[in-house]
Amino acid sequence: MTDAVADDASADDAYSYEEASRAAELDTGVAHTARVWNYWLGGKDNFAADRAVGDQVESMLPHIVPTARADRGFLTRVVRHLAVEAGIRQFLDVGTGLPTAGNTHEVAQSAAPDARIVYVDNDPLVLVHARALLTSTPEGATNYIEADLRDTATILAEAARTLDLTQPVALTLLGVLNFIPDEDEAIDIVGRLVAAVPPGSYLAIAHASNEVFPEDAERVRQFWNENATPPITFRDAKQISRFFEGVELLEPGVVSCSRWRPTAADLETPAEVQQFCGLGRKA
Repeated sequence: MTDAVADDASADDAYSYEEASRAAELDTGVAHTARVWNYWLGGKDNFAADRAVGDQVESMLPHIVPTARADRGFLTRVVRHLAVEAGIRQFLDVGTGLPTAGNTHEVAQSAAPDARIVYVDNDPLVLVHARALLTSTPEGATNYIEADLRDTATILAEAARTLDLTQPVALTLLGVLNFIPDEDEAIDIVGRLVAAVPPGSYLAIAHASNEVFPEDAERVRQFWNENATPPITFRDAKQISRFFEGVELLEPGVVSCSRWRPTAADLETPAEVQQFCGLGRKA
């Protein structure tokens, strides 16, 4: 969440981050990925444990903050591409994370006000924030599902309340499959989601990678899994490409998030970051 959004939230008497935290019964002494990511993006919705782990990871992997920003940049560019060039009007965003600048519905509805977006996350606090801060245009719709990525049946059944699953849907799984350690299970999850949407649908994935700095990535993985939740798995570009089996992987393929159809501003980031991504189309 950006400072501006956080300030707006604190100014609203009906919304309190601290109250939301208590309501969700958080263990604030253990770092959580959504809050650490929020910290790296300059947000305020994090606790001392999140900042401590975030700082330690940054000391081990100095490009982690540019990586977080590059991941967010990929979301912006891929959602804009899907809404403007591909004509997609339905988005199923699995693994939402805490709201920040340029959320999926904001990007999509800025180009297509009638776009419909369903957010999915299994963190109660994320959903509290989403319901409070992510509001749709009058022409479109947003909805929120509390469900685990593995529970694809619930995700699809609940998403069908807002989305027409007989029409093309953009499935966005950004920074979520890296929390499924078993590769075959992760591939099966993606396959079930893709099978449930019609031809003309799209699959966008961003995934923590060990492609660029493998030794640093392994040190970070071990530290993270001992000090934060949920446990993370890094995969290289070849492994990430397996998630696109059965769909047409579009150019430029699976690449660093900073190098997926970058704008001039994106080219100012490090050439390669530890988050890789890709976009595929179901024929």
